[in-house]
Amino acid sequence: MKLSDFKIIITGAAQGMGAHFATRLAEAGAQVAAGDVKEDGLAALAEATKGLPGKVHTRRLDVSSEEDVGAFVEWAHGAMGGLNGLVNNAGILRDGLLVKKDRTTGAITKLTKEQWDAVIGVNLTGATFMVRDVVAKMVATETRPGVIVNMSSVARHGNRGQSNYSAAKAALAANTTTWMREFGQFGIRVGAVAPGMIETPMTQGMNQKARDALVANIPVGRIGLPEDIWVAVKFVLECDYFNGRTIDVDGGLAM
Repeated sequence: MKLSDFKIIITGAAQGMGAHFATRLAEAGAQVAAGDVKEDGLAALAEATKGLPGKVHTRRLDVSSEEDVGAFVEWAHGAMGGLNGLVNNAGILRDGLLVKKDRTTGAITKLTKEQWDAVIGVNLTGATFMVRDVVAKMVATETRPGVIVNMSSVARHGNRGQSNYSAAKAALAANTTTWMREFGQFGIRVGAVAPGMIETPMTQGMNQKARDALVANIPVGRIGLPEDIWVAVKFVLECDYFNGRTIDVDGGLAM
């Protein structure tokens, strides 16, 4: 598909990679429905993309709310006059070791249910319901072809202190193949992109020592940029023969 033909939802679009993807798509002439809980970021995105060949429509979206997801999909379809794509980008971190023993006191702490539920709710359950409702709308309106891009992570292979995040991102990669098999009959492709360390507000909020150690282990010698990930997302959107697979874009990082 040509980028200019897309009427596409991007979640987590107020900043970082999501805002970058929305801008690139609007530059190519696409219609974009940008959602996020950060309404000030969405307002900044709308202002920054004025005058581009495409159009960025913005609305608050909490992907962890099933009701919000359904309402957003309906709004996006109406605002853009159709819907044929989704970039499933929204995500959060609530890192912590599953079990930790204090070296001085011997006290045991555990990953909390709140930490687990928050990450699974946004990164997996929310992402899954976004796919469900977007695909349901495309099928109901007999829209084809369509494309879903899931944002997984190299952490899906396992990463210390990220039991919740790794579980969610591994599930998204697995379900990319599952959904390929389910949605092919509807003319809908599903692909995933798995970033490594990328310069975004999320990674900027990491523990500095952990961040520096990760960057030092990247063979290309630098942290990634949102544009590096956009190149992969663009490939998935445009290549009609790509389906059901996950592309790692990580500079060779082994976590």
